[in-house]
Amino acid sequence: MSWFRWEQDDLILNLRIQPKSSRDSFVGPYGENEYKITLTAPPIDGKANAHLMKFIAKAFHLPRSKIQLISGKTSRSKCLRLKSPQYLPIPLED
Repeated sequence: MSWFRWEQDDLILNLRIQPKSSRDSFVGPYGENEYKITLTAPPIDGKANAHLMKFIAKAFHLPRSKIQLISGKTSRSKCLRLKSPQYLPIPLED
């Protein structure tokens, strides 16, 4: 199993979020099935989720409307669907 998969043109990402960090960044693979991302936003009232969507949209050059939170609304482990990304800011390797 990997932290990403393709479903037709959509990219599915399994992420591990660390909120309240000193900066927003892609850290790297976390365990076998997730990719770690640090965010400056606190995990309060959905602020970290909103910040994650904004961070991913900017990094992948996508409008926020093309990013869907599939699971993990209240968890550090999240699953996102990116609709037809044309730019990949991190290498996708198994």
